[in-house]
Amino acid sequence: MADRNIPQISTGDMLRAAIAAGTRFGQQGQEIMASGQLVPDDIMLGIISERLVESDAADGFILDGFPRTKKQALDLEELLGSMEKPLDVAIHMDVDLNILMKRLTGRRTCSLTGKLLNIYFSSQEELDECVHSGGELIQREDDNEETISHRLDVYRQQTEPLIGFYRSRGKLKTVLAEGSVDDVYQRLLDVL
Repeated sequence: MADRNIPQISTGDMLRAAIAAGTRFGQQGQEIMASGQLVPDDIMLGIISERLVESDAADGFILDGFPRTKKQALDLEELLGSMEKPLDVAIHMDVDLNILMKRLTGRRTCSLTGKLLNIYFSSQEELDECVHSGGELIQREDDNEETISHRLDVYRQQTEPLIGFYRSRGKLKTVLAEGSVDDVYQRLLDVL
């Protein structure tokens, strides 16, 4: 949310940055990833804590991609409390799962420009612009229906319970995430 000077902090981006910077938690994460394992919660929390002390997060931040489980939510609550940065709000981006499936399986990247497109939702002109310029519409290997169906099952089992968790703490705000990017963004701004 650059227009509000609030950094959007993605756990994946943080992990890659911590590894590149050679931080203590980044080095631990890199070793674990090199062995083919998932980075444990305590290391991710360490990476988050390293990131949240940076100056751009002093007046707030949006944490994207974490927490994904109730345990992570409790650990994050403890971490933020110890940093005297309590959680203000948890945003639930509410979208029909059929639309979400099309958003994910339809994602393509133009090989020339790097622009993110969608075969279901981008205009034909945008898609043609890439192809007619000599580019290809590239699909990520994991953006297939089988993989995404599995990720949605994991979401239902592990992450969806966080809706009730944050509702019970009076922290949950829901944003209807269907429609144009501009409309959804405005709805997000309205709840913040």
